[in-house]
Order: sequence, then C-alpha cells, then structure tokens
Amino acid sequence: MKHLYLFCSLLLVSQGIFAQANKNKMLDGISKKESYYGNIAKQIWNFAEVGYQETKSSALLQETLAKEGFKIEKGVAEIPTAFVASFGEGKPVIGILGEYDALPGMSQDSTADQKSIGGTAGHACGHHLFGTASAAAAIAVKEYMKANNIKGTIRFYGCPAEEGGSGKVYMVRAGLFNDVDAVLHWHPNSFNTASFGTSLANKSGKFRFYGISAHASASPEKGRSALDGVEAMNYMVNMLREHVPSDSRIHYVITNGGKAPNVVPDFAEVYYYARNPRRDIVIDVWSRIEKAAQGAALGTGTRVEWELTGGTYELLANETLTEVMQNNLTKVGGLSYTPEERAFAEQLSKNLGNKYMRYEDATEIKPLNVEKSGAGGSTDVGDVSWAVPTVGLSVATWVPGTPAHSWQAVAAGGMSIGRKGMIVAAKTLALTATELFENQDTLKKAKEEFLKARGLDFKYISLLGDRKPALDYRK
Repeated sequence: MKHLYLFCSLLLVSQGIFAQANKNKMLDGISKKESYYGNIAKQIWNFAEVGYQETKSSALLQETLAKEGFKIEKGVAEIPTAFVASFGEGKPVIGILGEYDALPGMSQDSTADQKSIGGTAGHACGHHLFGTASAAAAIAVKEYMKANNIKGTIRFYGCPAEEGGSGKVYMVRAGLFNDVDAVLHWHPNSFNTASFGTSLANKSGKFRFYGISAHASASPEKGRSALDGVEAMNYMVNMLREHVPSDSRIHYVITNGGKAPNVVPDFAEVYYYARNPRRDIVIDVWSRIEKAAQGAALGTGTRVEWELTGGTYELLANETLTEVMQNNLTKVGGLSYTPEERAFAEQLSKNLGNKYMRYEDATEIKPLNVEKSGAGGSTDVGDVSWAVPTVGLSVATWVPGTPAHSWQAVAAGGMSIGRKGMIVAAKTLALTATELFENQDTLKKAKEEFLKARGLDFKYISLLGDRKPALDYRK
C-alpha cells in the first residue's frame, strides 16, 4: 500500500510538471510572436476606425484567426463589423472578448510630445491592443487544446463600437453568449491587476431640435432657433444635477449648433450621456433628461426628436474567476522597460503634469482589491457579465499615471510599451482559459456564484429596447 501511494504521488507530480511544461511552451509561443502580433496591433492603431466603421480592423483580425483554423461567423447581430471566431466543439465553451474601435478627435503620433498625425481618430483607449492580445490568446489556447487533446470550444468575440455604440449589447440580445460557460476580457491601463470592481450603467443619445431659419438681424421674429432649444435643454439639465443621486454623471457635447451667426439655425443637435452605478437610476435620470428636452422645445417654439444610441448595464463581478485571473497575472508578471522606454515614459509623465512616475505600477502586480468598488467609466461588457460569468483584468500598456482617452494613451499604445503590455495580457488570458478548460469545478463554482449574484428572478431587458444597432452614431 505504501508503495502504491508513493507511485500515485509521483504520478501526480509528474503529470503536474508535464502540464506546466506545456503551459510554459504556450507562453513561449506567444513571446516568440510578439513582433507578429505587434505588427497587427500597429496596423489597427494606424487604421484608427471609429465605432461600427472598423471595416479594416475587423477584417484583419478575422483573417488572422481564420489562418489559424478558426471558423468565422461574420456580420453577427446585424452588425457588419462584428464577428465570432470558434475552434473546437462541445463543452465547455470559453469566450474571449476583443475590441478594436478608436475614439474621434484623438489623432496622435507615437511620440512623448503632442503631435497629431493628421487623422481624425486615435486609439486613446487602446482597443487596437485589446483586440490583438485577445486574438493572440485565443490562438495560443487553440494550440494548447490540440497538443493536449482538450475537448471544448474556444471562442473569440469580435466586438465593435464599445465607445458609446454598445456593440456587445446587440450581441447579448442576439443570444450569442447563451451557451458560453465563462467569458474573459482585459483592458489597457496604467497598472496591472484583476479586480472585483464594477462599472457605471449608461444611457446615451442624440437630441435633435428643429426650428425655422430666418435672417438673425433683419427678421429675427420670423425665426425659431433650434440652437435655443439645445441651450434651454442644457440649462435645465444642468439644474437637474442638484437633484439626482450624487454618484450620477451627466455630460454632453453640442454636435451641431448652426452654421453662421447671422442665420437663425433651423437644426441643432446635442449628444448626451447619463451614468450611475445602478441601471434603474440611470433609467430614471434619462427619463428626466427627455422631459427637459420636451420642455425646451415647448419653450422655444421648436420641435425635438431623440435617438437612443447606447445603453449598458453595470458590470457584475465574479470573485471565483477574478481570483483565478489574478493568480495567473501574478505568474506572468509585469513589464520591464528598456532605458529608451524609461526615457520616453518619463517625458510623457512630465507632459501629464506628474511630478514623478510610479514605475512600479508597470513592473509590479497590484494586490487583488477585494472591495467591489465602482469605476468612473461604462462598458458594454456589463451586459455580457449579466449573461455569463465574466472576468477581466487591467494591464499597463500606458505609462503609469496616464488617464484613458488622452493623447498620451494613444502615444504609448503605438510604441513598444503598449506592445509589451499587450503580450502580458495575452499570456494571462491564455493561462486563465486553459485552467478553466482543465478545471470543471472552478467553472461550476463560478456559475453558482453568478446565479446567486444575478438573482433567481433576473430577466435580461436591454436598456436599448428593441432598436437595431446604431450603425451611424459616429457619422
């Protein structure tokens, strides 16, 4: 009996060593292809295509995955730039999200000083890295599954228009996640960690006022200013801020205010966002914004219409999956800057107005924050997280201290610092996915936690209702 016990123990140890060797081989494979994936990310960085217009970016990722044997389903959820790439068959099904839309007005070169490259958009949220790293992870997992005869399905979700277009909401609504056991994602940041954190629910849309044009000096009494309607609405909404929950956020831009001061504008448009950690409060706040628009139109003798362009749930955290992700991120480790990268980072940090740079935010892994804290932003990953157990992480593709949606984020994301962070993300996603394929108990525990947190009476109702994708919201 003693000899049998010893034999079994040695067998388990040898199996563990063999499994770890295979995973090390998978990670080495990602490292060896850093230049290859870096080139793909840089191409998408150069494309800089905004939401629902990511034709070249989506096509490049589809081509990359198809070459690796993935089956591609194009144009899903009635979105031309959305796709699903699958390898394998049967359960479990592990999904990895990838994004690739840029932000308007954020053109920037990959330099430590502000310098536009003449484009109209830029990857100020690092989605060129997001999509590429996720694809790299999916490919690495595919190779691991083949080499180790692992059953199941690895699935890459090509997700357009995260920035205000709510692309994943339509994908959830179309049932594309119904058979998935777990979903993994990541996001560029200025530090490295997994998190139990959530996000803000969001509703957004465009309010269009219609008036009567006239000569602003010769016959103003004959005009009805659409811009007056916009300004009256904005004034009322700004007064509303005092009378909504203090953790709410309301912001807007006037996208069309007329063309000439001496012409009473017969059309004007304002683009609004409303956010809160709770979607029920967002729904209420948005309803009051709509009433302000109606009142503004009535008071200015104009007519108003509005189009809901975005609407997302808050993130539903999953502790079970987050602990797995954090553990694998710790195994992979943070970044290491070359002297040239350090000089770049220090100059960029100065341009951010920082007195000093926390270099360790890039090189080290932040401890897991067990508090389910909120965040200042919104993401359509929130809707996915209410459909299937979901987990994400942040990786330092930006210089420590860099805020998202800044030209500094575009700059770092277009050079080697961004590429290195992307590889850290790809490795962490790959390790986490393979662990979930091999550990059904973890998936079961995550599902039990998910169902309890969601509630037995939960029924998914999109904040966008039944509207079709807002394919022209960036036009």
